[in-house]
Amino acid sequence: MKKKPALSFWQIWNVSFGFLGIQIGFALQSANVSRILSSLGADLHSLSFFWLAAPMMGLIVQPIVGAASDRTWNRFGRRGPFLLGGALVASFAMWLMPNSAAVVSIIPALVFGAMMFALMDGSFNITMQPFRALVADMTPEDQRTYGYSVQSLLINAGAVVGSVLPYVLTNILGVQNIAAEGHVPPSVIWSFYIGGSILLLSVIWTVFRTKEYPPEEYCAQNDIDFKAWGKSQTEKTSLGQKLRNFAGLFSKMPPMMAKLAVVQFFSWFALYLMWVYTTSAVAQHVYGTAINDSSSDKFNEAGNWVGILFGAYSLFAAIFSIFMARIAKKIGRKTTYSLSLAMGGIGFLSMYAFNTPYMLIISMIGIGIAWAAILAMPYSLLSESVPADKMGVYMGIFNFTIAGPQIISGLVGGSILRSLFDNHAIYIMMVCGISMLLGSLSVLLIKTKKI
Repeated sequence: MKKKPALSFWQIWNVSFGFLGIQIGFALQSANVSRILSSLGADLHSLSFFWLAAPMMGLIVQPIVGAASDRTWNRFGRRGPFLLGGALVASFAMWLMPNSAAVVSIIPALVFGAMMFALMDGSFNITMQPFRALVADMTPEDQRTYGYSVQSLLINAGAVVGSVLPYVLTNILGVQNIAAEGHVPPSVIWSFYIGGSILLLSVIWTVFRTKEYPPEEYCAQNDIDFKAWGKSQTEKTSLGQKLRNFAGLFSKMPPMMAKLAVVQFFSWFALYLMWVYTTSAVAQHVYGTAINDSSSDKFNEAGNWVGILFGAYSLFAAIFSIFMARIAKKIGRKTTYSLSLAMGGIGFLSMYAFNTPYMLIISMIGIGIAWAAILAMPYSLLSESVPADKMGVYMGIFNFTIAGPQIISGLVGGSILRSLFDNHAIYIMMVCGISMLLGSLSVLLIKTKKI
């Protein structure tokens, strides 16, 4: 078997650079979609149902894209065509979504906004999945954790930029932060314009600066029979056979994936609730707004500050990403992963104790550490047990462990908020904390080659 050459820092940087732009878009989505949908008319209880568009799109799109990218080779590479196509559609959706009230006269603005949200998130998924597989494709095994750590660094650097954009536009550049009822503030609209443009340019950088290995060389590096592989790529299969093959992959799922699924459930259950309800939690608990307030100056001020908080946890995640590979090398990936999730649980629980905006930044330290680990550790652990020629499709299937808990979270989140907490969203943050701590304990179920 031919060994993959070690990559320089800048080669690894180029492989994941497009994720910088994707995460700017994703951060804008995470911090502002609830705000946009509320401005367009969604009430607090229905927000979690609108957010179901995100995991549903991931559930459908990522396995399909993963399987297709495993079989695709053209002048843009193996993963490149999907990176580029997804970025084009995602940018388009980002430019349209905050303008829903202005561009639609037949379809209600809220419906159009929800459609653009689904299209935007689906496109993010088209680009995210190949980026995960691309690191595994390009790096030798001894650089795998390092590669995903660099990717995590870029993801979180992008998240910082995306999260703080509305605040910067409002408080430094003087862009208006309020709008008429039923419309989205200009600060948010311009943030989505900027984010969508950076997303497209950064993905183009990765596609044209990363030279993927040609099929014959890739097979040699991964001990795959090139002739047999080539024959399998040209075989015609019916839809029924494709579905049976896909089901067969589930039956042969690596045990590592099943164990990671438990950890992923608790992690992503918490993250979904955070993205949906943090704006309401901060507005009510810190700024003293009414339960169903979605248009006052205080609510919009809280919305901008949530962007700062999300930028803060992304900044802390980016810093932790720099050291994460070294820490994992010393104490093990499993211990690093477990302790990181525990820090996230403590961070969420601490939000209840703070009632001033700046104090909440302390909570973001733990959440940021957990987020960095969630972005890197599962993929590093999984890549050691997945066949190289099925890397894309298995990374797509692994997205079920992300989408599934988010769907469950979306279905029960509104009921929990209304029935158990009388619409006080700060208590949802407590649920997030407990869920993260359970995820930390679940890591103990995992057995790895290198504990």
